[in-house]
Amino acid sequence: MKKLLLPVFLLLHFTSFSQKPKYDLVRWVNPIIGTHKMGHTYPGATAPFGMVQLSPDTDTIPYEVNGGYNKDVYKYCAGYQYDDPTIVGFSHTHFSGTGHSDLGDFLLMPTTGKLQLNPGTEAKPESGYRSKFSHANERAEPAYYSVQLDDHNIQAELTATNRVGMHQYTFPKSDEAHIILDLMHGIYNYEDKNTWTFLRIENDTLITGYRQTNGWARTRTVYFAMSFSKPFHQYGNKDYSKAQVYRGFWRKFDQTKNFPEMAGKQLRAYFDFKTMEGEKIKVKFALSPVSTEGALANMRAEIPHWDFGRVKDESQAKWNQELSKVRATLPTKDDYINFYTALYHTFLGPTTYMDVNGQYRGLDQNNHAAKNFTNYTTFSLWDTYRALHPWFNVVQPKRNADMVESMLAHYDQSVHNMLPVWSHHANENWCMIGYHSVSVISDAIMKGTYSGDANRALDACVATARQGYYDGLNFYMQLGYVPEDKNSSSVSKTLEYAYDDWCIVQISQKLGRQDIYQEFSKRAQNWKNVYDKSIGYMRPKLSNGTFKKEFDVLSTHNQGFIEGNAWNYSLYVPQDPTALIQTMGGNAKFVPHLDSLFTMHLPDEFFKDTEDITREGIIGNYVHGNEPAHHVAYLYNWTDQPWKTQERVRMILKKQYQAAPDGLGGNDDCGQMSAWYLFSSLGFYPVAPGSEQYSLGSPAVKDATIQLENGKTFQIEAKNQSEKNVYVQKVELNGKTLNQPILNHSDLVKGGKLTFYMSSKPKK
Repeated sequence: MKKLLLPVFLLLHFTSFSQKPKYDLVRWVNPIIGTHKMGHTYPGATAPFGMVQLSPDTDTIPYEVNGGYNKDVYKYCAGYQYDDPTIVGFSHTHFSGTGHSDLGDFLLMPTTGKLQLNPGTEAKPESGYRSKFSHANERAEPAYYSVQLDDHNIQAELTATNRVGMHQYTFPKSDEAHIILDLMHGIYNYEDKNTWTFLRIENDTLITGYRQTNGWARTRTVYFAMSFSKPFHQYGNKDYSKAQVYRGFWRKFDQTKNFPEMAGKQLRAYFDFKTMEGEKIKVKFALSPVSTEGALANMRAEIPHWDFGRVKDESQAKWNQELSKVRATLPTKDDYINFYTALYHTFLGPTTYMDVNGQYRGLDQNNHAAKNFTNYTTFSLWDTYRALHPWFNVVQPKRNADMVESMLAHYDQSVHNMLPVWSHHANENWCMIGYHSVSVISDAIMKGTYSGDANRALDACVATARQGYYDGLNFYMQLGYVPEDKNSSSVSKTLEYAYDDWCIVQISQKLGRQDIYQEFSKRAQNWKNVYDKSIGYMRPKLSNGTFKKEFDVLSTHNQGFIEGNAWNYSLYVPQDPTALIQTMGGNAKFVPHLDSLFTMHLPDEFFKDTEDITREGIIGNYVHGNEPAHHVAYLYNWTDQPWKTQERVRMILKKQYQAAPDGLGGNDDCGQMSAWYLFSSLGFYPVAPGSEQYSLGSPAVKDATIQLENGKTFQIEAKNQSEKNVYVQKVELNGKTLNQPILNHSDLVKGGKLTFYMSSKPKK
């Protein structure tokens, strides 16, 4: 892994490392982590759970080449790759750590010299408006990013509030200074992605407009208001759209220069200035899901002034407030960086999706008002149900309750009568499998986080789970499994549906809904229908009831699994590990299978067709860089060798998380990888969200204090903590010894202290 280039300001902090950080926790966060290779994080400026993610984009790789998928685009899910030598500009919307993408809206780029409206190429940046840059002149912090644009001799600085990005560009002396607004730019871009763009020049400092795209979200509209701190002296645009047969009577105007309206599918606009040496031009760029009027109101509410430093300081103070929810003492400076960067990554999303007045665009494409809750979007639920949302039930319960409310609003607006699967910006994109909103809702209800109408929530869960035309559900309900000859990734779907059904069982039991309880208790056992006892693995079954003959337990391609193979997915029964172990032949057979996951070698050929799995994220056959096996290290706790959980967890923490640009072994997936790190570093993990139980592991912290929203604190202490002392001899909760490796959420939220006694030798 590449060694992290630490800015001078961080090195100064580290010279006095002997004391643990107190209040300035922002100093430990390095947003560069995960920006190289597979992490797919972005380094730019954003507020906690912010609607604006203002970040540099380093290339313009198209989604499509010669009519087919361009595999190189996958590197740019977050718009930025650490190895790239040039920056194209700074756009205002990004996903963090995803394995597919969209967004990259409203790219700004300051330039000097002859006006160039094309981005140029990485090999010849001088052929366009892009610029070379050096990491030595780049700085990334929460809510702040800066870089020197070498080709234009401009320092670019970025900061952000929730709904407004603020730019500060320090120009050289120039009679040809420009700020380009590229409305063609996008992440996972292609020629027809823009359905329409529109700008209005309101005056010589204010521009408003919108962009409509058809991408991962097929009906996405983003409105904006852009304000300059200095009037421009001229402006114009170029429309790169294909020639239209019908142009109406707009053709009587020269719309390319100093014309106050711009409309088209492929627009790039420019605004010209004359600058003095060292002159700063600032830009406020506000977004809205509803209207340009909403964007203006957001700007006036959140940044009513032009003090860039004030915005940075206030946004970083908000980050410190959020990061202070967990105060940890850790063994090394890299551990501090990893811990607080992970905490930062978990607070990037889901993202706010409403104006300051509560209005937002709904799934039905109508405007709605959020009443008594914050509306959120960016629900990567196949990933985040596992640890991120359970993490929020510990450190962000109010926000998580609002996220549940946002999911229920999505359900109310859905013509399919379904909760979100993978949704963003008033769209369902149907990515991945399962109906894991059910897990998030169940976990929030069972842990007492969601205090709304639980029966309404259960009804939404049940309706979602009964929607037969969704992804093989009709077959699943009729046969008790998804048949591979009728629907691909059938084993993964069967296993994940069964888990989600178990989540419904938990709510129905709590609410006394006996009819639902009976129906879904039966469905929750469907995982058994795809277990082939003759080989000891989960295996795809056909609609005639026989198992698929051509089958490879190691391959991740066309074997009935999604982003995983039979070896790891056979361990996916998080809701009932005891029954799984019994089914697989008891400890004598189960433990060797689990051991082999971490010790065998998975040759490259078995995952060469799965772009979400790369060598960096693999330990043996255990794919930590992808989600389906995130719980498996904790399964030893249900066997006669629980000490192996402690060993494996500490090994994974050390190998898969580094304070380096490529420090994440796989996509961070909207914070899921980071949430795994945080839970595991603290010594416990939610193996089955929907249960109030956490499975204990081996803490990597020396001690930590979680500040709970109810005003109480929960402390973790690891006595005799060291790199070698990974084994737990005893655990006490408030001075009383725990007889099982289990922590209950109800005990955690009461406050108290969890004490681990560590040793270099396992307690067998």
